[in-house]
Amino acid sequence: MTLTNADLPSDGSGGSSAGADRTRPRAANPQRRVFSNSYKLKMVQEYDGLSEHGARGALLRREGLYQSHIEKWRKARDKGLLTVGNPGAGGSPTAAGQDRRDGRAVWSENRRLKEENERLAAELDRTRAVLEIVGKAHALLETLSGSAETTTSSTR
Repeated sequence: MTLTNADLPSDGSGGSSAGADRTRPRAANPQRRVFSNSYKLKMVQEYDGLSEHGARGALLRREGLYQSHIEKWRKARDKGLLTVGNPGAGGSPTAAGQDRRDGRAVWSENRRLKEENERLAAELDRTRAVLEIVGKAHALLETLSGSAETTTSSTR
């Protein structure tokens, strides 16, 4: 069994007493932290406003955050998903799950639209090529028609 500091008694004895209860479970299951949208926006804004050497790292340490939090929140803000009036992200786990599903739906719709755009662009390229060929064929037929008229009028 591996022990951590959380498993050691908090009486300051360092766990060396023979009567310490080492079989007790941890107090509670760890809970995932949930951040409100206003906190996320505040942290991103504060992080972006810092320019001194080491100031950003100090902010992250002070708040117990990682740079990946800031990056993820910045992307959400830029996509318009992180607004103070948005009643979901950061409120409850079900609301956060709803945001994830909405994000997936947006991503899926975005991918579908990109594929449709690529298909239509390819179709447009084919149509332009066909029109160019038809235009050249028309010009060739006009040239042949004009030379046939000149030939027939000169023979008369």
